[in-house]
Amino acid sequence: MFNALANWHKVGTDHASASSDMCNITGRHKGQNVLKNLLLQIGVALALLTRLPLPQLPENAFAKQGHSAWAWPIAGLTVAALALLPGLAALALGLPAGIAALLILATQMVLTGAMHEDGLADTVDGLWGGWTPERRLEIMKDSHIGTYGVLALVLSTGLRWTLLSALIPYGAGPVLACAALSRAPMPALMSLLPNARANGLSHKVGAPPTVAILGAAAMALSIALSAVGWPALPAALALVPSTALLGRIAWAKIGGQTGDILGASQQLSEITAALILLAILSA
Repeated sequence: MFNALANWHKVGTDHASASSDMCNITGRHKGQNVLKNLLLQIGVALALLTRLPLPQLPENAFAKQGHSAWAWPIAGLTVAALALLPGLAALALGLPAGIAALLILATQMVLTGAMHEDGLADTVDGLWGGWTPERRLEIMKDSHIGTYGVLALVLSTGLRWTLLSALIPYGAGPVLACAALSRAPMPALMSLLPNARANGLSHKVGAPPTVAILGAAAMALSIALSAVGWPALPAALALVPSTALLGRIAWAKIGGQTGDILGASQQLSEITAALILLAILSA
């Protein structure tokens, strides 16, 4: 009888061990799948917001592009980090901060295809160049740039260059922080405002889920805090009213948002964050 009990105990122990091993294997597989999905979403974010040469991603990775919104600050961080290389090299060679800032700006535009600058120009042209929502959307879709768009680009680029020239002596941190923070308001606008037209980039990407919106905010703030410390908090908070103002104007003039509005929000957010950081760091 004791032998039977011993054998029963051994069988039970072996079964429990096998079940534990199976759970461990299942847990590892789930962890690997989660990591794979996160890396794919980062790849989608980079493909969407940059012109970087990337490995071929599977077609199904782009089925729900809005889910990658949490990684958009990572795309901004990547662009800024690469753009800093020629800027810091210029400083190392003894060139003025203004030259370094110009190199950073130019590299950012190349790496993003100037998509955000294009969005700003189209937004200003459309919102203030037409008298009806339909006409404004038509102007925004037009590839030609008008007087309002030219002025917006000149003023915004000049302001960004001036801010970068003043911030670059404080190191790479402010540049990285602004790049990450400026990508966080875009998914929020996509969720809060309807698509103003039934096509275009914003409509194709789709509204990000709440978890992606919160993830973008958390990711941007984490990057900014790591880059500049506590000044990242007021810089992030300042983006709330500036984004809300742009969203309110877009709602009033075209009844929602488009890819151009999102591009304009990135430019506005970058400038706002840079202004706040410079005010704090130079105090």
